[in-house]
Amino acid sequence: MSVLRSMDKLPDLNRATILLVGTEDALLQKLAESMLQEHCASELRVHLANSLPLPSTVNRPRIDLIVFVINLHSKYSLRKVEECLSHVDSSFFLGKVCFLATGAGRESHCSIHQNTVIKLARTYRSPLLFCDLEVGSFRATMAQRLVRMLQICAGHVPGISAVNLLSLLRCSDSTPSKEL
Repeated sequence: MSVLRSMDKLPDLNRATILLVGTEDALLQKLAESMLQEHCASELRVHLANSLPLPSTVNRPRIDLIVFVINLHSKYSLRKVEECLSHVDSSFFLGKVCFLATGAGRESHCSIHQNTVIKLARTYRSPLLFCDLEVGSFRATMAQRLVRMLQICAGHVPGISAVNLLSLLRCSDSTPSKEL
């Protein structure tokens, strides 16, 4: 069983790589295409995966950000993401992982309650973003946001790190967390 580690490879000077993990191939592909259309100061690479671990035979670049995409209309999507999390080294959870929940716009069709993915994101201390990837304008906005996050995680934005980004994206609770 191969664990994906954030420091396995040296960072590339002018390259940023994102890994989109999810079961919805068509939505991931559309999101990847939207991201590649965004202006990025560095060379942007987008990799797609249905699950982890990634094949060890492939020579791949360093991954700067992992986005786990959960379709709220599919319990299978959530189960696959939960299985994949065991293949990610804990160092990635220092600002280089985020969860993206899609399908919240049609709440009557959801088979996963939003609180379930909120709890998952809190458990892994990672940001949770909501976006309906089937709507082109929402997808474009999310692509722009993910490209900016990727640039920060790759170290291409002076003065801010992935850990800083994590603290900025974490939602503020009015009550103390029971997990602490």
